[in-house]
Amino acid sequence: MQHKSILKLIGLIPLVLFIQSCSRSDAESKSMEQIHKAEGVPVRIEQVQESSFSSVHSAYSVLTGIQESTAYASLADKIDSITQVVGDKVTKDQTVITFPADNPAAQYMQAKIAYEHAETTLNRMTTLYESGGISKQELDNINTQFKVTEANWDAVQQMILVRAPISGTITRIAVQESDNVNPGDALFTVAQTERLKTQLWITENQINEIKKGDIAQAIWRHVTLTGRVTQVDLSLNSEMQAFGVQVEFANKTHKLRSGINAEIRILSGNNQNKSIIIARKDIITQGGHQYVFIDKQGTAQKVQVQTGRGKGLDIEITKGLKIGDRLITEGVMLLKDGVKIRITDAQ
Repeated sequence: MQHKSILKLIGLIPLVLFIQSCSRSDAESKSMEQIHKAEGVPVRIEQVQESSFSSVHSAYSVLTGIQESTAYASLADKIDSITQVVGDKVTKDQTVITFPADNPAAQYMQAKIAYEHAETTLNRMTTLYESGGISKQELDNINTQFKVTEANWDAVQQMILVRAPISGTITRIAVQESDNVNPGDALFTVAQTERLKTQLWITENQINEIKKGDIAQAIWRHVTLTGRVTQVDLSLNSEMQAFGVQVEFANKTHKLRSGINAEIRILSGNNQNKSIIIARKDIITQGGHQYVFIDKQGTAQKVQVQTGRGKGLDIEITKGLKIGDRLITEGVMLLKDGVKIRITDAQ
């Protein structure tokens, strides 16, 4: 019987300890509330200042020449000759690749003879017109026939003598002499690489942070080029489900080559655009609205704010705070509007 009584007493010990613990906790809680009420909630503050805001958007993209064009085969045949090599500078319409002139599909000789005949006829008829031998209408008809023949001859020459589509540097030759090609096969590429360009695809959450003129960097291994955003699309691309952003870089010394996959960084914002930036942790969200607390003559004042661009742990305040406000940065979770505060470390 005595044994059972001892067991009951032992079983009551945890309950007694729990009740004592709760009593101490309540006493301590009341004590802290009393201290805060009498002395103020301990907080730290920071004076609101303007600072430059810049966010970095990074993505990998292929760089190409500011102008770049590829020449394609117009007929099926073997390559007769290649007059240039990769790295050579060429001017627009300079011959780079030739095909045999006897290709039946080109009808090279027929077109050449027709052109020469039309040219001779035009010259003869022009002389005759000047002497009054034919009317102006007859000369115009002959001139029209000549222009048609000339256009056909030029088209045949472009099939046989493949020319550079633009002025620039040959960055790629896709064939070798004696290779057999088909219509539509790529032959060579010409690019103007003194400037490079690329296009990035930016989400709808990021697009408002990027503006035309923002500084950009192209980074490849140990080389960095500096450039700027030249175009920001105003509408969403339905296929990419993103906004297009075009960026250009100066490449006068040809440090980077067309076609490489470089890291592109866009630094949105600059030192001339000042903003109010605070830590995200200092913002309280209640009822779908955002608030901060500021020191107002020793009491906490709750202020509704509007936020803008974000950057890591920081965020821009577009409305609600002004320069010189004393923002409460620590002890925020203990505050209510109008409570007394005690500043422990002012900055």
